[in-house]
Amino acid sequence: MSIFTKIIKGEIPSYKVAENNEFYAFLDINPNAKGHTLVVPKKEVDKFFELDKATYNGLMDFSRDVAIAMKKVISCERIGMAVIGLEVPHVHVHLIPLQKMEDIQFIKKVKLQPKEFEAVAKAISKEL
Repeated sequence: MSIFTKIIKGEIPSYKVAENNEFYAFLDINPNAKGHTLVVPKKEVDKFFELDKATYNGLMDFSRDVAIAMKKVISCERIGMAVIGLEVPHVHVHLIPLQKMEDIQFIKKVKLQPKEFEAVAKAISKEL
C-alpha cells in the first residue's frame, strides 16, 4: 500500500483540497511553491500511462478543476503541471504555482507552517 493510499484512507493526515469518488487532491508537504498540490487517483496504479483511459481522462479533468481553483487563490503567472512518478509508486500529478521556470524543477522548496497549509487548502477548496 502506497503512502498516498494511506493518505486517502485517512491513516496519514493531509491538507485535503478536493475529493470525489475517484480522485483526491492535497497539498504537498514539501512544496516547490505555496499551494503546490498533488492529485491522485484513489485506485493505486504505479505508472501514469498504465491508467485505463477513463481514469486517465478523469484525472486530467479533476486536475484541471483543481488548477483553476488554485489560480483564483494563489498569486502566480500560471499553474504548471508535472507528472514524474519516481518518488512514490502511485500515479500523481503535481500542480505547482509558477512565477518562473525554475519553480517546477523540484530543487528549491518553500517552508510553510501548519496554519499556512490549512489556510491554503481551505481557500482552494472554497473555489471548487
